[in-house]
Order: sequence, then C-alpha cells, then structure tokens
Amino acid sequence: MLAPTISRDEELHWLALKLIPGLGTRTAGVLIERLRTPQAVFRASRSELESLGIKGSVAQSIASGCSFEEAVDQQQRMGETATTLVTIGDPRYPPRLREIYDPPIALFARGRVELLQSIMLGVVGTRRPTAYGVAAAERLAGDLARVGLTIVSGMARGIDTAAHRGALAAAGNTAAVFGCGVDLVYPSENRKLATELSEEGLLVSEFPMGTPAHPQNFPIRNRIISGMSAGVLIVEGAQYSGSSITAKLAVEQGREVFAVPGNVTSKMSWGPNLLIKQGAKLVQEWHDVVVELGQEDRQRLIAEGKTRLAGLEMEAGADSREPEQTSLALGPSTETARAVLGLLRVDNPLPIDVILEKLENYTSSEIIAALFELEILGMVRQLPGKNFVKVW
Repeated sequence: MLAPTISRDEELHWLALKLIPGLGTRTAGVLIERLRTPQAVFRASRSELESLGIKGSVAQSIASGCSFEEAVDQQQRMGETATTLVTIGDPRYPPRLREIYDPPIALFARGRVELLQSIMLGVVGTRRPTAYGVAAAERLAGDLARVGLTIVSGMARGIDTAAHRGALAAAGNTAAVFGCGVDLVYPSENRKLATELSEEGLLVSEFPMGTPAHPQNFPIRNRIISGMSAGVLIVEGAQYSGSSITAKLAVEQGREVFAVPGNVTSKMSWGPNLLIKQGAKLVQEWHDVVVELGQEDRQRLIAEGKTRLAGLEMEAGADSREPEQTSLALGPSTETARAVLGLLRVDNPLPIDVILEKLENYTSSEIIAALFELEILGMVRQLPGKNFVKVW
C-alpha cells in the first residue's frame, strides 16, 4: 500500500485552499501547477495571484487566510470518520482522473484507499430501473468484479445500488463517488450499504465534509466516476438522464462507453439503445467489456488474477509450482496457456473435466489460471456448464 505523502500541516493548507470561496476546480489546479504547493499559494501576494489570472476578490480571500478556521474543523471531522485526504500530487491519486481537464486538487476518501490505484469501471443507470435492469447490473458488476475490476458508481437508488451490491456479493471491489460529503449518506436508505462500502470498499468525494447533497453536485460528481474509470457501462436510463450525462463525459474524457441493450418498448431502454446506435459497445456479458480494455489493463488483470489464484492455492495448502510470469506481449504468456489453446476447438466445446484430464502434465491451478488469461485476452470463451471453446 502506498503511504501518505503529506504532513498534518500540509493537509491543513490543502484543505484551506479547497475551501476558498469562489475558487473553482480548474483555477485551483492552475495555482498548484504554477506555484507547486498550497503553502506557496498562501504566501503569494494579492498582486502575484492576480497576475496568474485570479479574480481580485478570490485573491483577497487567499491572501487573508480566511479559510483556515474552517479547514481546522474539516480536519477534526476527517479524524472522527477515519477519512483520508488524497491530494493530486499523492501517488495514491487515481492516475486516470489526473488526466482529465478539471481534476479535483484533492479527494476525501473513506475505506480502502488503495482501490484508487486499481483498474476501475463505472456502472451507472436510472434510479427507477426495471427488474431486468437490476438483474443485469448485479450480474455484470459481480462478474466484472470477479475478473478484478473495481466497480465505481454513485450509490444512488436503482442501478447504482444494484452495481455496488453485485460487486460486494461477488467479494469484489467497489467504490462509491458521492455528490455530498463522505460523512453523510444520500439517499438515507443506503445507510447500511454505505457502512459496508466504508469497510469493504471505498467512499470518495471531492466535496468537503458535511456538504449537503445539492442537485447541482451530481453532474459534477459524474465526471469523477467516468474520470477514474477505464470505461463506463450504462444499464437503463432515459435519453436525457444522469447516466447519459456520464456517458457524454466519458466520451469527452476519451473513455470507452458500454451499454446493455434493453426492450425497445421500455422508456428505460432508450438511453442505452441510443448509445449503442451511436457507437457504444453492446454488452451481454463481462467478456464484452474486458476485451475492449487496453493491452496494459488486460495484462494487469491477468497478472493480478494469477496472484489471487496462487494465494488461494497456498491458503488451501495445495502443492503448486511457482506461478508463471505474464508477458507484456498480447498473447498466451505461459506454456500452460499455449497448451490449453492448442487443445480447444472453435466448434467443439470441452468441459473443464476433459481439459484437466487431457492436460495431465499440468496442475489444475495452472490450467484454471491459463483459462482465465485466455478469456481476458479474448481467445477463449466460457459457455454454460463450464464448457470452453476457442474464439474464432
């Protein structure tokens, strides 16, 4: 786990900078880019700040240090709720989020802060889903979490809640991005879910502690969901819904957009079906998402998956060989994977028992790890009943 990089005094300066009245996210980022640290920003004179394009009233607020009293209160609230401030220069800050046009200069995080460094996928949709939408979100989120992706959503009613629950049920990773302070819960009915996420997953917000859930905060929040993620999956939503806004933000940020097709007679299918017509990737199963990820992300999922399998095997006390390393080339990286690929056929599904029997020179854990790798690479597909075929 990456260690915190700032002292308590430095944290206080970051908080004070975030709390300056009238200082927008983009402008705050420019100040940090030019002056490097919040301490340097507060040491600058009003004229120096104005020369950097800061409005006179905002420059005066910075120079007066009027936000430090509130910053002290924020620190106290953070301590009471075990909340961590992750600044834009912190190695734990999400690397993809740092690349967007207006990244927040700091995030408030509760829970497993290390998840900010994981490969994330946004899963969002309507607050009024159909039974089909809930089932699709839970299943896909669970399957994608099992593969190693961190499911990111907004903990709103409906699809967001289903996505978080699907990931948790699969014992996978999930993070909720709030449109309020991370010490509050919105909607209140998700209080239990918020507690689970703070213990098993992650709660994140760019809004200071105690910030109410104002309606205008949610579009701002949505750019964080898409910004942190490798892509965004839309499961149900009207044409002009919040999920459509998130999809638009994802496109602007250069992220992949995925959508689950729906019943053409349902108004909740209008959003994802339209996105598919416009070029979004149609998703029926987890494999449809993973094969569209970048090579580096897929290789990382393979490596982490092998590590998890090796760890489970060690816990079970099984006798195994040293896990084979993942190659950087986009192809089977191990002798076992090549043997499995050579055995499988396009038109003749093989049950896992038959594969294990025919490849008796390899351990079951090696073969399972190889099948996992080949699925991630899009070379093998698993059919119902644990049958496997080679992809044409």
